[in-house]
Amino acid sequence: MENRRDFIRTAATALTAASYSRILGANERVNLVIIGIGGRGRSHISSYAELADCRIAGICDVNQAAQERGEALVLKATNQKPKIFSDMRKVFEDKEVEAVSMPTPNHWHALGTIWACQAGKDVYVEKPACHNIYEGRKMVEAARKYKRMVMVGSQSRSTAHVMKAMQLLHEGVIGKLYLSKGLCYKRRASIGHKPDLDSPPPGLNWDMFLGPAPMRKFNENRFAYNWHWFWDTGNGDLGNQGVHQMDVVRWGLGVDARPKWVFSSGGKYIYDDDQETPNTQTVTLDYGDKQLVFEVRGLFTGGESGVELRGRNAIGNLFYGSDGWMALDGTGFRVYKGESREKVMDQPSQRGDTSPHMANFLKAVKTRDAKHLTAEVEIGADSAALCHLGNISYRLGRKL
Repeated sequence: MENRRDFIRTAATALTAASYSRILGANERVNLVIIGIGGRGRSHISSYAELADCRIAGICDVNQAAQERGEALVLKATNQKPKIFSDMRKVFEDKEVEAVSMPTPNHWHALGTIWACQAGKDVYVEKPACHNIYEGRKMVEAARKYKRMVMVGSQSRSTAHVMKAMQLLHEGVIGKLYLSKGLCYKRRASIGHKPDLDSPPPGLNWDMFLGPAPMRKFNENRFAYNWHWFWDTGNGDLGNQGVHQMDVVRWGLGVDARPKWVFSSGGKYIYDDDQETPNTQTVTLDYGDKQLVFEVRGLFTGGESGVELRGRNAIGNLFYGSDGWMALDGTGFRVYKGESREKVMDQPSQRGDTSPHMANFLKAVKTRDAKHLTAEVEIGADSAALCHLGNISYRLGRKL
């Protein structure tokens, strides 16, 4: 018995901290750090705290105030105090960390993911997968090279009623598809004008926030949520809310990231403010035998037949086929058939949250099988690429 115990002790000592942690994680909880504790980061804390096979081992943010809020949330949700990091590189160096979840601004998605993969960490990265097309390709390469599980926060891929709708479309519920529309009618108020400041607020590492983006003076409008509306850090609502619906459109139509042509037009209408990205935009992507149309409307608008306003927003997808059409949104989906447009199916949604998507990620981390990922990085990068193609056409002002 003593010889056996000595053998086990010797074997355990020979393991590196990382490999030992991985073995424990296969049977117990995944040690995970959340990087970026803004509004979405706080949602990540809530979702992961509900999952029994996850331990929120730490939080990371460049802003001290966000660190303090995140620490308090984790402590309240789990009764455990997380490690606090201000630099994601320190997270990647930590041998106890097995995985990271990154609700960072878009311009950090690729570099953070690649660094994490190089350090042997698995990654859940928020949508859009990447800030531009090239970065998306490099993220896929890193996931493959370092054999990491990399999941994109396209939660529709783990949402029951959306999965059911996609199955029906692929089985031909409305015949052969010829057109799909994605709708991002999300009301956005003007951000106004803010002055550039010589120094950021105390406790904020502005240089680290910008990271791979061009250096600029601190401006309140370029920080917090409004970074979405500047090309350095965001992709407008096409790449913010819209990438969710773009992913569903691409999924339903069964198309890849290589249309025959793309054209986008629109502008920033009505408002005089600091925003650079359009608040009104239409994108058309043609695949020869079918077409994808996407609309962004941030100003006052009505809905569209089948996807009506919920509050001030109408967000969803419409699919058109040889035998009928389908409307899909957060409330569920409806199928209409024939010349009479008879409603033949009305499937309501169930409780909607991101926990099933994150549970799917954790399952893949523990099984080491990327096939378990419903939104593996290549899926997310391809869907983001369609948004980027639309923005490239918009900014160039011509068909590609």
